[in-house]
Amino acid sequence: MEKLARGIVKFRKLVLVVAVLLLIPSALGALATGINYDILTYLPDDLDSMKGEQSLENDFHIAATGLVTMEGLPQSEIDAMRDDIADVKGVRQVIAVSDLLDERIPADILPEELQNVANGKHDAKLMVVLFDEAAASQSTMNACNQIKGILHKDAFFGGMSMILENTRALVNKEMPWYIVCAVGASLLVLFLAMGGWVVPPLFMLGLVFPIVYNFGTNVIFGQISYITEALATVLQLGVTMDFSIFLLNRYREEKSHGMQKEEAMVKAIMNTGTAISASSLTTIAGFLALCTMELTLGRDIGLVMAKGVALGVICTVTILPSLLLTFDGAIEKYRHRTIIPKLKHSAKFVSTHYKRILAVFVVLFIPFAIAESKVDVYYTLFNSLPQDMTGILGTNKMGEDFGMQNTHFVLVSDSLSGDTIRKLDKDLGKIDGVKNVMGIDKFVGGMIPSDFIPSDVSDLMQAGGYKLILMNSSYENGTDAMTEQIDAINDAVKQYDPNAYVTGEAALTSDLIKIASVDFRNVSLASIIAVFLIIVISFKSISVPVLLVASIESAIYINMAIPYFSGTVLPFIASIVIGTVQLGATVDYAILMTTRFREEMQNGATPQQAGRIALENCSQSILTSGLTFFAATFGVSLISRMELLQSLCLLISRGALISMFVIINILPCLLILLEPVIEKTSLHWLSNAPRKAAKS
Repeated sequence: MEKLARGIVKFRKLVLVVAVLLLIPSALGALATGINYDILTYLPDDLDSMKGEQSLENDFHIAATGLVTMEGLPQSEIDAMRDDIADVKGVRQVIAVSDLLDERIPADILPEELQNVANGKHDAKLMVVLFDEAAASQSTMNACNQIKGILHKDAFFGGMSMILENTRALVNKEMPWYIVCAVGASLLVLFLAMGGWVVPPLFMLGLVFPIVYNFGTNVIFGQISYITEALATVLQLGVTMDFSIFLLNRYREEKSHGMQKEEAMVKAIMNTGTAISASSLTTIAGFLALCTMELTLGRDIGLVMAKGVALGVICTVTILPSLLLTFDGAIEKYRHRTIIPKLKHSAKFVSTHYKRILAVFVVLFIPFAIAESKVDVYYTLFNSLPQDMTGILGTNKMGEDFGMQNTHFVLVSDSLSGDTIRKLDKDLGKIDGVKNVMGIDKFVGGMIPSDFIPSDVSDLMQAGGYKLILMNSSYENGTDAMTEQIDAINDAVKQYDPNAYVTGEAALTSDLIKIASVDFRNVSLASIIAVFLIIVISFKSISVPVLLVASIESAIYINMAIPYFSGTVLPFIASIVIGTVQLGATVDYAILMTTRFREEMQNGATPQQAGRIALENCSQSILTSGLTFFAATFGVSLISRMELLQSLCLLISRGALISMFVIINILPCLLILLEPVIEKTSLHWLSNAPRKAAKS
């Protein structure tokens, strides 16, 4: 390590040149990385709903559709708009309900279901737009963007494809402001905490490199989710800022001993590199725990953020020292008094009244522990989007005019006879909340000859060994009623064809609900075990990791219980992600406090003295780190119009403050009270301590 440190110091200008040059391929890699705006595509491929989606896309070519609702428009305008939409690149076909049957068929003999779809309230008509590629593809979203400009007055475009395009546009618009808010708020905290005017901008400049490198290396994944893209910069800034603070503090400490700046930086790199490497392991472990999710969105976020933390460590011991040495003169010249203080009075109070503080905390914690399990969550991610989006308005209009909140796609074997499928259609129509059931076999026969069905329409309803049945539901997506309806549809369909698939947005969301509860348990357990084991190895203790993890988990419980008392409903992904992020990112505060407590005990202090000294000396670093993490995420929660990102950033920012409070006020009390237990359950806890002399 010493050779590496001396090499960095000696060739610091070369380090900076190489660092800048590496930004070029990183920027190109970032541009080449695709962004996925469809969360449902992260469901496991072995689900029936996902297999059905694959068949819709590969066999029927209708996985990506849009629905245009037109109210009171003359047929000439409808035809003109239809032709314009059909000419858009990426659109495969535009189908009006009038296309479904030959014009020789009198309207009054059409099945009631078809008449209901053909004529809605407010003299509404319906067109279906089929795209060449999947809903989340660049081609489809570009086509949707063009279609927005084609729509006439009183025409509304809804469906998954349009909503995903709206999501992309909103994220791209807001992303720069997320970064501005995170950087601006973090700079404010650093100006107050770091005692200088030059250091905060240098810290931010130093973080540009690992953040850009992280986005550039995401190209190895092919694509990342829009949630990962939106959160990565903010989280990486907040989580890795600690490393920069540790390096600067150690550098200043070495210089205060009379060392020249080069030698001081060598010592700082050696000591900080070891310290932050161990510290970063808990953060990395927390993010990697997300990889245990069946919903592979967790792996997406986890791998990107774990990589970002690792890159942050590398850049902190290579690029930041080069920056600090280069601007050392300006750093020393433009110093000012630190505004964030050491908590001397609080340290004395906590160490004196530790039993009372613990008793009060336990009593206050009980209602939070109960409330945490009662927080409501929602799974319909469209509810987290602004409701004035084109796609949301269009989807709502379809429900208003045609009574269709959702469309289910049922794929059954084409070997089933027409009579069998008509029986199935009848059974499906009896299920609560089903508005209508449509398939070729329901219409063909009786008064409607099969040759009256246009070939391009019949091809849409039968392909790849399957026949397609469309079902419209009056229930909203993600509700208990919809989940029960999906289960009832599956039960009915499997009686006729055990290999049939039920798919569509509602079926995918139903599977998402079932998976999310399992993912929550898996992620929480994996993150706790991983962090626990790292602390066991670091402290060679069984009791210390219990205390540290319990402290952060209590902070997580308080954080997650607050929405219950405020009546807030959380997006499901927030309840899964926040626990592991808060644990991995803030357990460092607990490790810092415990390390200093042990050091003072080894120097002969009593537990109360060690608790007071540890709190007094660690409080400034914990406050700086916690407030920076809070600042980096809180601003985003204020400006984002996407409720999903609002909720995540608010939970993370609030979690940073709660963890900071618990580590400063509660953990020292636990360490003081349980120090005898810690000594008996730890290896070499006080190996250097003249303890008896200190207590006498």
